[in-house]
Order: sequence, then C-alpha cells, then structure tokens
Amino acid sequence: MAFRSANINVMVGAAQKAARGLVRDFGEVEQLQVSVKGPSDFVSTADTKAERTIKAELKKARPDYGFLMEESAPEDGRDPRHRWIVDPLDGTTNFLHGIPHFAISIALERDREIIAGVVLNPITDELYWAEKGQGAFMNDRRLRVAARRDVGISLFATGIPFRGKPGHAAFLEQMGRVMAVSAGIRRMGVASLDLAFTAAGRFDGFWESDLQPWDVAAGVILVREAGGFVTELGGGPDPVHSGTILAANQTLHAALKDLVATPAAA
Repeated sequence: MAFRSANINVMVGAAQKAARGLVRDFGEVEQLQVSVKGPSDFVSTADTKAERTIKAELKKARPDYGFLMEESAPEDGRDPRHRWIVDPLDGTTNFLHGIPHFAISIALERDREIIAGVVLNPITDELYWAEKGQGAFMNDRRLRVAARRDVGISLFATGIPFRGKPGHAAFLEQMGRVMAVSAGIRRMGVASLDLAFTAAGRFDGFWESDLQPWDVAAGVILVREAGGFVTELGGGPDPVHSGTILAANQTLHAALKDLVATPAAA
C-alpha cells in the first residue's frame, strides 16, 4: 500500500467528508437551489456547502495555513509559507446537469510551489493524490503518464471557452490544428480530472487557457509526479498562477506546444 503523509491524510479526509454531501446533493440535483454567478457559470448550494466542510477540516488540522478557494475571498494564515488551494466542486455545470463527472480538488502550496495535491471524483470514488518527490497514485495504484510518442495515435483533452469568455475563434483554430493530426480531442469540462487522467495515461496530453489556480493546482503535481511535463501554453514555468496550462509526456509536450502556439488574436 502506498504511504500517505500526514498532509495527504488531512487532504483526503477533508475531500471525502465533502464528497458525502456532494453525492447526496447530486442525487437530488433537480431540487438544488441554483444562483447565477456569471455567464454559463453557476454556483449551487452544494458548492458552497462543500467548501465550508473542506475549510473547516483543513483549518482544524492546520490552523495557521492560508486559503485560496473558489467561492470565498483569499485568506492569509499566520504561517505565510503555506496555503491551501481548493476547488470544492470542479465541474459545477456537469453536476447541475446530472453528469457524473466532477471533482473535489485540494492542493497544498509552500512558498508558491505545489507540494501535495488530491483530486477526488465522488461518484466513481477514484482518488488521485501526489506529493512532491513521492510519486502519483490513484487510490493505491502508482500512476505514470502515457508512453506514446506519436501524435497520430494520441488522445488529447482541452477546455472550450464558453459564453462570455473571449478567444472563441482563436481556440477553434488551435483545436483544428490538433484535430488534423491526432487520434482525437475530448472536452470533459473538469480541468482537475483532465490532469488526473493525463497523469494516469488515459489522456496523452491536456491544454487550456483562462484558468484559475484552484482549477489546476492539484492536477499539476499529479502529472509531474507521474513523470509528465507541465508548463504554461507558451512553455513558461508557472501554469498554476499564469492562467494557461499544457501537460503531456516529454515528447508529446513539445509537439502539442507547437500545435497550440497562440494563433492570431480573435
């Protein structure tokens, strides 16, 4: 059995406790109270309830750490080096449409570097976790990124800009280039799981723009600890805070980077 550190155990415990509430709410998705947060972006009572649960559990275990969470304002801790980065419900739109593909994502940042991450799909009970230097796992199985080197047999994942977001034409140009040479593209709607699937070798690579730290923080360490490369779209070193991400194995990372190089502004 893979060894889980105290930090990973705290994160897993918080995710599993919040997951129980999400599973209950998912069973009654038609009755959820839903408020509009922005164009095509909804927040439910389930989302905020999960965030409160996670925050309470993490605070109980590590009272001095700060927080960066999707549904509430950033909170500085007494310990300035450590911060939790949390998405209590990544894939809210899937959740609200009854699609069983969503996740809880929790990462631990030390001095702006992600040192541990947990991604949990409450419906499939697949728990992805990784810690710096210790490898990446799904439940207790060690993960490795796919070994494919040929773009022509590779399957890639991405996120499509939705209503109210810029760059639709530019994205379609990007996607067209990848479609023309690859085995296919998937758009699942959950960046944390796209990265977890890349770490597990299910996807050969993933790219997306206009992201927030809580969308990708846990997924970044999953891919890196599974032997993959993760950068900004242009190759920069900070995919967590930059808003863009590109993840794959070493060979495909270079090929995908060339394919999704930013086209003319749209």
